[in-house]
Amino acid sequence: MSNQAPNQARVIPLRPHEPAPHLPEPAVPAPKEPLWRDLVGDVLRRERLAQERTLKDVADAARISMPYLSEVERGRKEASSEVIAAAAHALGLDLGDLLSLAHSELAQHRSRRQARASSPYNGLCLVAA
Repeated sequence: MSNQAPNQARVIPLRPHEPAPHLPEPAVPAPKEPLWRDLVGDVLRRERLAQERTLKDVADAARISMPYLSEVERGRKEASSEVIAAAAHALGLDLGDLLSLAHSELAQHRSRRQARASSPYNGLCLVAA
């Protein structure tokens, strides 16, 4: 019979917490690339706001629901190609425009990531005045 409480599990780690002495310290993981749905959502939202149009206006023009368009813009939904095309066309964008803007967004993300990687400081810096 175990002396543990009945609703508690005993956890036995499969690997030690310290890295093996023969292996180098793991590098700080690089930030992940953005997901396609995040890039497309950012482009759609930025374009809608640049045109000073409401979410309702664009959703009505695209013939999709306003909550769904909001989810797409926030990268919460993996929209079909038909929904993406409808939203883009409602904003006056064709597929080439959308891809070009998404490419620009990805290039900016890459340059920000490279700038962070080349920074000499990797942590918190406190300054006393």
